[in-house]
Amino acid sequence: MTIHYPNGQQPVQHYNTHNELPTPHQSIYAKRGMSLEDEINHSNQYYLARHIAVIHKKPTPIQLVKVDYPKRSAAVIKEAYFRRPSTTDYNGVYRGYYIDFDAKETRNKNSFPLKNFHPHQIQHMRECVAQGGICFAFIKFTELDLLYLLPASNLFKYWDQQQSGGRKSILRTDIAKEGYQIHYQLNPRLPYLNAVDKIIAAKA
Repeated sequence: MTIHYPNGQQPVQHYNTHNELPTPHQSIYAKRGMSLEDEINHSNQYYLARHIAVIHKKPTPIQLVKVDYPKRSAAVIKEAYFRRPSTTDYNGVYRGYYIDFDAKETRNKNSFPLKNFHPHQIQHMRECVAQGGICFAFIKFTELDLLYLLPASNLFKYWDQQQSGGRKSILRTDIAKEGYQIHYQLNPRLPYLNAVDKIIAAKA
């Protein structure tokens, strides 16, 4: 199927919500090789199953262009367009707070390119923060297998500096200093709500 993505974005993998959570005897290394999106989806399923938080991947509306009907009971989408650029990847509710965040991966080892974000995504997060929402970015350095949660306020700082002639990337050392490193564990795979608790505490 041909799908045309806005702004040159790449297709994302869709998570099967029927996948089972690993049982306690399974190794945390059994899931190595998962994409960041899969890791987040797996963690969100854990949080949802235990009534801790309700956070989901945002669906993106598409406009169907060509559909084949090989038989009465089946339809095959051959071509489609996204109706509009997506905002961020995930949203939901945790402890009464609206949660909104994006997930990005880079093969760079020392910095994260800001071009991985689009202006409309930054603007969306600004508007959510202005309404009291909790916004952040998941940033994964895939070559180092390091994962950080960077609060939106810090992301905005580097984004604005870039617009004023500053660096077009964020140093990994700065992300490590200003964000929260997320360490892998069994369940949930990414215990990122621990970092969100700290962001909420800072708002109090």
